[in-house]
Amino acid sequence: MNLNSRLFDRIRVGASSEKPASTTQGCEHPGCTRTGDHRAPKGRGRENEYWRFCLEHVRAYNQSYNYFNGMSDDAVARFQKEAVLGHRPTWAMGVNSAGRGRRGAAEAPEATGDVEDPFGLFGARAFTAPAREEEVRPRLSRPALQALDTLGLDEGVDAATIKARYKLLVKRFHPDANGGNRSFEARLQAIIRAYNTLRSLGMC
Repeated sequence: MNLNSRLFDRIRVGASSEKPASTTQGCEHPGCTRTGDHRAPKGRGRENEYWRFCLEHVRAYNQSYNYFNGMSDDAVARFQKEAVLGHRPTWAMGVNSAGRGRRGAAEAPEATGDVEDPFGLFGARAFTAPAREEEVRPRLSRPALQALDTLGLDEGVDAATIKARYKLLVKRFHPDANGGNRSFEARLQAIIRAYNTLRSLGMC
């Protein structure tokens, strides 16, 4: 291509005379005439929708905003428990609902211990899966493990042990038990947060 061609001299790029549309929006608070430069969430069930407020009214809105307004204590606890997994559904390991539906519950390998052989690879030989000596405990989530570590507990503890350990640590690190000394206050707050985490997960 010859960049010195006379054809390139005839090309002219003109600037558009149209002005871009203004994106400025007024404050949505009744009676306010200022610009709404700040977004505020509209609430539960409308997560991708926002109000537009000025600085004064967005501050007032944020002070009174409560995402869990109208929810019962049980619903809030269930929401917190599901939030640990990102509100994603979970299933038990090794469950194959499609295969179970074809064979029926009585013929499932979990019930009989036999391995399914749809292609006849094993012939007439019976092959049984080895019996598990003990039931494997499900792995705890990372927040649960961190909370147990904060309380100085291992996996597999029961609710009574967790509650007893929590009461013991609160009495040990509370300022009243240390002559008003607040040097253990950060440790006490970590213990309380850990216990609340375990309680929201239904472990105590």
